[in-house]
Amino acid sequence: MAFFSNVAMTVAAAALMLAVVAVSPAHAGAPAAAAGGASSTPAGPLDIAQLGAKGDGKSDSTPMILKAWQNACHATGPQKIVIPPGNYLTGSLELTGPCTSSIIIRLDGNLLGTGDLNAFKKNWIEIQNVDNLSINGHGTIDGQGPLVWKQNQCQKNYNCKILPNSLVLDFVKNAQIRGITLLNSKFFHINIFSSENIVIDKVTIKAPGDSPNTDGIHIGDSSNVTISGTTIGTGDDCISVGPGSKKIRIEGVRCGPGHGISVGSLGRYKDEKDVEDVKVKGATLVGTTNGLRIKSYEDSKSSPRASKFVYEDVTMDNVSYPIIIDQKYCPNNICVRSGASKVAVSDVVFKNIHGTSNTPEAITLNCANNLPCQGIQLINVDLKYNRSGNKTMAVCKNVAGKSIGIANKELACL
Repeated sequence: MAFFSNVAMTVAAAALMLAVVAVSPAHAGAPAAAAGGASSTPAGPLDIAQLGAKGDGKSDSTPMILKAWQNACHATGPQKIVIPPGNYLTGSLELTGPCTSSIIIRLDGNLLGTGDLNAFKKNWIEIQNVDNLSINGHGTIDGQGPLVWKQNQCQKNYNCKILPNSLVLDFVKNAQIRGITLLNSKFFHINIFSSENIVIDKVTIKAPGDSPNTDGIHIGDSSNVTISGTTIGTGDDCISVGPGSKKIRIEGVRCGPGHGISVGSLGRYKDEKDVEDVKVKGATLVGTTNGLRIKSYEDSKSSPRASKFVYEDVTMDNVSYPIIIDQKYCPNNICVRSGASKVAVSDVVFKNIHGTSNTPEAITLNCANNLPCQGIQLINVDLKYNRSGNKTMAVCKNVAGKSIGIANKELACL
């Protein structure tokens, strides 16, 4: 649901950045060794059960998890926080650095986000200013969204109150998230902001197809983010790439239900930064409302560029709109001007995209009158309308580019 931008976080986050003291990083994704052979003894226990957490699904485990974080963060050398099997109910968890150690969070239990919204300052699990972090295991981060989804008014009120995101990485460097499951977030499942060198691998994200604003993974103002081997089914975008993101790699992802893999929406706020160098390869989208989508506001308030995107070897299975560029995006009819986009879209390649569409319009390139899309390529695209009574078609407006190797001439609109 990418029309909610991370820009609103920038002012508070920038103030926090001033306090950051850099921790010397090891190579990306691996815990750093203790400097100079320093002891890796923590300041106290790192197993939350040893700190008194009860995995009964009822007792508040918030203080124990925060204490384990402090014990690990203030130690030297690699540290491992252990969340053992059990169901651990918590409120807001602000896990803040900088730390003097690299930290592994071993999640084999289930974290449950309380249904009491008063227990959250903003997000649920928010990790800030940390270098060298790993979250892995076979456990679950369960937002218990069904307890509060009815309080989400964002479909009716565009300036609605945002419910807590489940897992937020703010100003994080060199982090890995592997093997865990995220369920039923109150809002976004994972939100990555102003971070770099992030790997999300073999993660499962699940929420009902009608759950509100439950984006799987949102990325904003971040670089060198890789999402691989991950399965996502939600009520909104499986993955959304927001302003200021670059060098994003999405490989072997399965998406559905949901709204597909999106760039944007772009241009809602002032001073948004460019999005560039996004590659999606080997993805499968099943029953989603959109497939591969780039969207920007028709009356955009800023002029970021969206360029250098490659979508390759993607399978569509019963997708409503498999390929879509929309420079006239205007949710809830809030736009005050038409045809006034300031977001330039260029150098986008759709290659080896095949499968089925459940609407006749398999390709929609709806670009702005005043700022046409440039350098768009459709290469070996084979999409078929999977119902009777109509033929597969492409609709292309204000687009410059070329079509190569497309057997169905109805799709060769460039």
